[in-house]
Amino acid sequence: MSIRRRSTAAIGLAVAAALSLSACGSDDGGKADGSAKSDAGGDKKAAVATGGKDFGDASKKTAEYGTDAKAGEFPRTLTHALGKTEIKAAPKRVVVLDVGEFDNVVSLGVQPVGYAPSEGDEGIPSYLKKDAGTPKSVGTINNLNLEAIAALKPDLILGSRLRAADKYPQLSKIAPTVFSIRPGFTWKENYLLNAAALDRTAEAKAELDAYRAKAVKLGEDIGPDKPTISMVRYLPDRIRLYAKASFIGTILEDTGLPRPKNQQINELAAEISPEKIDEADADWIFTGVYGDPKATKRDTARSNPLWKNLKAVKAGQAKDVPDETWYLGLGVTAADKVLDDLRADLVK
Repeated sequence: MSIRRRSTAAIGLAVAAALSLSACGSDDGGKADGSAKSDAGGDKKAAVATGGKDFGDASKKTAEYGTDAKAGEFPRTLTHALGKTEIKAAPKRVVVLDVGEFDNVVSLGVQPVGYAPSEGDEGIPSYLKKDAGTPKSVGTINNLNLEAIAALKPDLILGSRLRAADKYPQLSKIAPTVFSIRPGFTWKENYLLNAAALDRTAEAKAELDAYRAKAVKLGEDIGPDKPTISMVRYLPDRIRLYAKASFIGTILEDTGLPRPKNQQINELAAEISPEKIDEADADWIFTGVYGDPKATKRDTARSNPLWKNLKAVKAGQAKDVPDETWYLGLGVTAADKVLDDLRADLVK
């Protein structure tokens, strides 16, 4: 079944986000060193390959992502970010190269044999542990161990071009490899792509329909007078205000929750210094931290009188949230948990 759900508006958003990608990076923390590799989860070549026209052209191809194979039909050929891949039989040993793919396969009832965690948290995400089985680590999203991947004898590898474009040729020699363009705000399309590879498209569509209904219901239950939501995340050398072209940005948009003007941009995030923490103000502030809080400028920012005078802080509506779901999850199970968190705070 073909996956042809991407709208013209979504394509435009993908292109706009791509133009800022080298400056903003992807949804998880990654290496925040200000270089082309910064937060891209891949080398400079991978980061460059996802910018400008190259990303724009590829984003249009997401309308053709997936397969024309019928349910249960193998071999099947998958069209993805780096071309076409034939999958000869229903996959049984799957390796996932990012947290989004991990979330995707577990939500579809598949226990991967291998996974690549983020550098910020190298364990199995706690919200997936119950259903994830006992996969083995194959390095991290920024430093894959190809030998470890090969040793697991996978019959399918799922990842993204942004993360590992330079390793695609080697990975393809190990097992059929299917890549999305990038993790993050395209998480719904990525989910459907992964599902097509696993012959579980119907299940994925049902999960997404349930998510959308839950998001709409949350927006209705919050009511017409919706509070503005500011998304603040502390990384080792920067502070980000997450915007529309991010995982959490899509969730807030699906619920109809408004954002401050400086977060209503078609980019991953705006970056601020601790001295400008007042730019994070809104009715509610939800804060994530990538890795060890002591390695970030969170405490510096919060000791600033500007922080203490923010509307949300004074009202007791500035709250820390789980980074592993709100920022690192990048899949339908994490999105569902974010909706639960939002409901607990915003529906009285």
